[in-house]
Amino acid sequence: MDTLIWDWNGTLMDDVDLCVRLLNEQLERHGYPPVGGIDAYRRVFGFPIEAYYVRAGFDFSRHPYEQLAHEYMERYVPESFACPMQPDARETLEALRARGVRQVILSASPIDTLLRHTDHYGVTEYFDAILGLDDVYGKSKVERGLAWIETSGIDRTRAAMVGDSVHDFEVASALGVRSVLYSRGHQPRETLEATGAVVIDSLRELLNLE
Repeated sequence: MDTLIWDWNGTLMDDVDLCVRLLNEQLERHGYPPVGGIDAYRRVFGFPIEAYYVRAGFDFSRHPYEQLAHEYMERYVPESFACPMQPDARETLEALRARGVRQVILSASPIDTLLRHTDHYGVTEYFDAILGLDDVYGKSKVERGLAWIETSGIDRTRAAMVGDSVHDFEVASALGVRSVLYSRGHQPRETLEATGAVVIDSLRELLNLE
């Protein structure tokens, strides 16, 4: 493995607790029942985000998705800078860089927010490319990833994508690279295992991959 493509939210940045709180607050603010704690949140979370919002209980005929997405991000972005990195994230990034592994972020986050995050956490230097989206709607990352792969010259058989959701598995499959899923993010281990991908409980386990 000489190239690692990272998801950001939930994989390197631990924003799960924040997302649970903001979702519950947004639901209650609009008159819907909260989803509950982190386990309940992980069971409803997924991509596309519109479908996840429906599972969480929102009625788009009353509250359009575009309105909800912008409202959520207005709360999420300023508060997200207080989130911690995942355990061993920085040490794993450093160890992989020391081995000469090329590292890239591929995220459904808006690119401006993503760059502010990596600068804030002091990790921008670890990445050869940082790839985000152009809006707040959290659509698929596939097109962005494919465009980068086509110009990067990487050997897909020696590349892997690390994420914390079934969507990251789907993205990895579309990109033609190996998938590794991290169990401490936005979806539960049993959901990730159902994909057939390798599931890890610590980012340091990546150092043992071949």
